[in-house]
Amino acid sequence: MSFIHGYDQDTLREIVDERECAARLEEIGEQRSLPALLERVWLLKVLGRLEDSLVISEQSVRVARMAGTRKDLLRARILHASVQHFRGAYAAAEQELTMCADEAEGQNWSGIAAFAYQQRGKMFFDAGDFEAARADFKRTLFLRQESGATDAQLESTLMAVDAADRRRTRTFAAS
Repeated sequence: MSFIHGYDQDTLREIVDERECAARLEEIGEQRSLPALLERVWLLKVLGRLEDSLVISEQSVRVARMAGTRKDLLRARILHASVQHFRGAYAAAEQELTMCADEAEGQNWSGIAAFAYQQRGKMFFDAGDFEAARADFKRTLFLRQESGATDAQLESTLMAVDAADRRRTRTFAAS
């Protein structure tokens, strides 16, 4: 079941039903499996509970490092960086996302690389660097097409490219 009901076209943030997310968070409870930890990180993040999300994301990176695959570790690191981004730690998020994207592309893991670029694009978008955001969203689109992503994933990426273009145009017009 997807908790994402769309994306805000101005902020690129996920549109979720907070009651559904809170209920799912309660359902997961204190489970310590890596999938449960990663889901808790995301749910806490979209609910705005960033300090709790940060703690769980750090735990998920440790668990992935000890008991997961390299792909698991990359996913956990990307999610951790997205929490840093939401907390306003743009430099730390950018560094982590860049390393993850580079490693994923080096391994030809297009889906994971796309996830890293999408998150980094959102971080650039929030930081006001619409040119860099657009470049990352375009890279995401290419990688998602290459990996056979769903129509919904492609549509969300196209929406992000369009949002970056609109913001970039407004920025140029205001100058």
